[in-house]
Amino acid sequence: MNKVMSNKAVIALYVLPALILIVGLIYGPMLLTGYYGLMEWNGMASMTFVGIENYIDLIQDPKFWESAKHSFLLAFFSTLSLAGYLIVSLVLAGKIKGSDLFRKIYLIPMLLSSVAIAQLWIKIYDPNNGMLNSLLMSMGVETPPSWLADTNLVLYAIFVAILWQYAGFYIIIYYAALKGIPESLVEAAKIDGANPIQIAYKIKVPLISGVIKVTVVLAIVGSLKYFDLIYVMTGGGPNGASEVIASYMYKKAFDTFDFGYGSAIAFFLLIITLIVTWLTRKLTATEDEVQY
Repeated sequence: MNKVMSNKAVIALYVLPALILIVGLIYGPMLLTGYYGLMEWNGMASMTFVGIENYIDLIQDPKFWESAKHSFLLAFFSTLSLAGYLIVSLVLAGKIKGSDLFRKIYLIPMLLSSVAIAQLWIKIYDPNNGMLNSLLMSMGVETPPSWLADTNLVLYAIFVAILWQYAGFYIIIYYAALKGIPESLVEAAKIDGANPIQIAYKIKVPLISGVIKVTVVLAIVGSLKYFDLIYVMTGGGPNGASEVIASYMYKKAFDTFDFGYGSAIAFFLLIITLIVTWLTRKLTATEDEVQY
């Protein structure tokens, strides 16, 4: 067996099917999207090569940059929210009564589709019969806001729904990482007189720093390409106030049938995501990984 596995030709033969799948299903479509971005095409007639015209138009398109600003705002808020998820996970990972029940409650949104979650929050934000405005009116607020119709509030209202949707995902990641910390380290810190906050800040969080870095990348990348829940809740409105890069790309490609421009947006989004991911990893890189 060792003789077979030392044969480079055999190794290449084993690797080849996976390589074909990865190139065909991932890298091929990426490059094809960039190629379509060089075309003027309505999806049915013949394509016309226009060079980098779509990319130049994209750079000069104020609506695109407005949608990019919204995507980066979501990424910023999503990254900040990780601190809240981590605190909840630290509490749940402690020996508190009912932690298993709370953990299951936080996981419930993960069982729902984005469309179902969007419909649920549309009902909650309903200006006339929604649960949120009914609660505010019962507290004496005479004119509660129209959450999804107010250009100043809609993006924040959507972010709350996203926060709820992904709570279980990040909490379970942090929870699993915290449970992997040897109990002996925590007990030794207690013997040395450390209180729960010091144990969390100086021992547990540094020990799962690698996991935290991964979740930061996941939160940023996921926010930049976020689409489905926003599209169902507002369609990017009102007046583009909740438009993000992915929804703008969809509208250009499938509403106006400008597939060349839509492909240029999609390829530009890929480039932005790769750059932001690289920067995030560089900024969070450390020379020594914590080991235990």
